[in-house]
Amino acid sequence: MDSWHIWAIIAIVLVVGEILTSGFALICFAVGAIGGAIGAAAGASLEWQLGIFAIATFVAFLAVRPLLKKLSSKDQIQTNADALIGRTGRVVERIEVGGTGRVAVDGDIWQAETTEQTDVVVGEKVEIVSRESIILTVKRK
Repeated sequence: MDSWHIWAIIAIVLVVGEILTSGFALICFAVGAIGGAIGAAAGASLEWQLGIFAIATFVAFLAVRPLLKKLSSKDQIQTNADALIGRTGRVVERIEVGGTGRVAVDGDIWQAETTEQTDVVVGEKVEIVSRESIILTVKRK
């Protein structure tokens, strides 16, 4: 078995390991192993293969891992109360400046405070801008 075969097997095992875990660390080592395989196929000595592996892994940690983490974080779906942000609600209990009132969102009643400089009266539509524990922060829509 040629040394590039060994590097390729290592790369495949690391890719499978990455599929079973998260964090995008093993994939960086797999990129390094692919670099080592290319070096071995080109006839480089073991020292050069290891050097290529180290450099390719380092570059992958600097470039590939942050890119993959950024792409994967965009796909996260907001659930539970976090999914309320950006939604529209209706005031069911006056929200006074510096105090709280109540807002109905999809049939649920939530305690709310406002970002407005004036009170928000019953019946007004509001947009949910943030959430802290069980208190929504809203602004007029």
